Order: sequence, then structure tokens, then C-alpha cells
Amino acid sequence: MALSTPVYLDNHATTRCDPRVVEAMVPYFSTHFGNAASRTHVFGRVAEEAVDKARAQLARAIGAATDKEIVLTSGATESDNLAIKGAAHMYRGKGDHLITVCTEHKAVLDAHHALEREGFRVTFLPVQTNGLLDLDVLREAITEHTILVSVMAVNNEIGVVQPLAEIGRLCKDKGVLFFCDAAQAIGKIALDVEKMGIDLLAFTAHKMYGPKGIGALWVRRKNPRVRLEPLFHGGGHERGLRSGTLAVPLIVAFGEAAEIATREMPEESMRIAALRQRLWDGLRANLDQVHLNGDWQARSPGNLNASFAYVEGESLLMGISDIAVSSGSACTSASLEPSYVLKALGVHDELAHTSIRFGIGRFNTEEEIDYAITRVTETVNRLREMSPLWEMVQEGIDLRTVNWTGH
Repeated sequence: MALSTPVYLDNHATTRCDPRVVEAMVPYFSTHFGNAASRTHVFGRVAEEAVDKARAQLARAIGAATDKEIVLTSGATESDNLAIKGAAHMYRGKGDHLITVCTEHKAVLDAHHALEREGFRVTFLPVQTNGLLDLDVLREAITEHTILVSVMAVNNEIGVVQPLAEIGRLCKDKGVLFFCDAAQAIGKIALDVEKMGIDLLAFTAHKMYGPKGIGALWVRRKNPRVRLEPLFHGGGHERGLRSGTLAVPLIVAFGEAAEIATREMPEESMRIAALRQRLWDGLRANLDQVHLNGDWQARSPGNLNASFAYVEGESLLMGISDIAVSSGSACTSASLEPSYVLKALGVHDELAHTSIRFGIGRFNTEEEIDYAITRVTETVNRLREMSPLWEMVQEGIDLRTVNWTGH
């Protein structure tokens, strides 16, 4: 099969909607168009049944005890805000201290900053150079005033998988709630909210081959029963936690995407991890001074985040414009600041500016990976040939010893 360009390797930003998901969703736009809250007639009941089925599919995908724990939202950003702000406001009588990690998604970090402005105290924990949280540091940070710990499952930039079960056990021992943003994890790694001791879990459809605009927050009902203050007020939908008419077509699609991901994940993860290995091996075989960002072992199958020394990241992106990748995280990539995630790992600014995030997914092929290796190699070599710094390095000069004089 002939390779078609551009090649899409930005599956952490969003994924293509699986044709099977689209097929499941389409009838609910026109044929089964009822409002799921209108239970007095057949149109509403058909819609409600479809929503119930999807809720059950979502619950199975994360190991939830009951589908009644699934609260449907507009996406992971809303779910993050509902979990963090909702728990903080509901449990303020117990304490005013929150803990999260400095490499979390902006939706989590900014929700915590908003709570700081309300008077809550927040501890932003550092990570180790491999991107993983040190559990001893977390243990020491928890106090009698701590009410919530927020740690993401898979980092959106470097793909590292945090030790969720260990964090869950630690939070249980200390009697604090554990919230997990699983937007990048759902359908990629095995998730089990019961086994992992998670109390609140946010996820979204468009990271797992579903449509944009639909997400969910799982809220534990037993041991302990988690209570949240809602962000929206209205008709009392979603057990009063998220008022608003349900987007039935998107919910049906979300459920179908979860069903497919749950069923196909073991085989799909192995295939995608093999493509990632092929990409990494190919880049290292052809180029010197390529640096991996984040732990290699504890990593989502489709993620490769690498820095190409002595190449300017924006120039590299322009040079491989027929390959869709990103520098840093897609939500903040308009900024020319180096990635805050890479800075937290201790990657210095010059190297952080050269980082590229490759996101490999369900529809990628070996031919596309080989094409990416060739194009990145050509472009990095061409840009380095234009770099006086690269020339000095090739001559054996240690740039750290150079005394740069100003004029």
C-alpha cells in the first residue's frame, strides 16, 4: 500500500475517530434523536437506554463497581475541575490542604491555582529525573489537613506511567482522597479503580478514538462514598453533579470507543509498542545526540519524547511539516517557553527546546514510522550542518568551557 502524507503521529493531542465508533453514533443524530431525560415517551426511553449501555461500557473499561458511579461531562478538563474543585469545596471542613505534581496537565495545575486564590494551601510535588513521583516525598507531604491528592496516570508529554496502586494504598492509609487524571491512560494501559485505590478518575473520548466534546468523571460511591460540590446548576442531571442535556450521540460513541479499547488493548498495545521501538531504534541508529525524555520502562506504549541536541525545535517542526508531531504538549504548544514538564525533569532549556513528542496510535503503520525516521534524520542533519555549535562539538570542543564574549 502506497504511503500517503501527511503522516499523523500526534495521537496524544487527539485521535482519529474509529469508523466503528462513528457507525454506532450516527443513528442517534437523526433516527434516535430523543432527549434521554424525557422518559414519558419512547423517543426519550430509547435515548436513555443507549446512555445506560454506554455508561456500563465506560464502567467496565476502568473496573468500576457500578455504572452509577459514572458522571458524564464535556471532557477531561471539565472532569478535572469538577473533581478537584468539587472535592475541595465539599471537604473544606475537614482540611484546606491539597497535593498535586508539578508535571500534571494544565487543567489540573490551573484548577489548583484557582483554589489557592480562594485560600486553599497546595503542595506541588517535584518528580525525579525519569518523570516518576517519589512515594517517600508524597508520604511526607501528606498532613492531617490534606483532603485530596491528584496524580495523573500517564503524562501527556513524556508518557510516563505513575505507580497508581502504590499511591492509592498510601492515600488510603492516610485517609485522603486520590484523584487521577487518566485522559492519556484510558485504552492504552490497564486501569482498575478498585485495585488501584482511586477515588475519582477523569477520562475523555477523543484520546481513545472517540469524538471530541465528551468525557466522564468516575466518582466512588462506597469505601469511601465521595461527595462533590457541582460546578454547574440546573436540571439536576447526573445525580445533581452535572446539569445539562446529555449529548446522546457522543455518549454512545464514547461507550463504543471504550468497548473497543478494552477488548483490543492487549494486542494493540504490543503492536504500538513495537512501532515505538522501531522509531527509537531508527532514530538512534541514524543520529548522534538524541536524548530520551522520561522513563523508558514505565511508559505508555505509543509515546516517544526525544530531544535532538543542537537543533532548534521550531525549525525541526517546520522541516518535517509533512509529519504531524508536537513540541511539548498540544494545549500549550503555542508558547515558545520550554516545556514545564521537561524543566521539571532537569532538562536544560537548550535541550528542552529541541524536544519532539511522537504519539503513535491505532492507525499508524510500519511504513509511516520508517518515513518519519528518514525525514527526521534528513532534517536534523541539515539543520546541524548549519549550526556553528554542532561544528564546534564535532571538533571536540566542550561548549561548557567556552568563554563567550559579548560585544
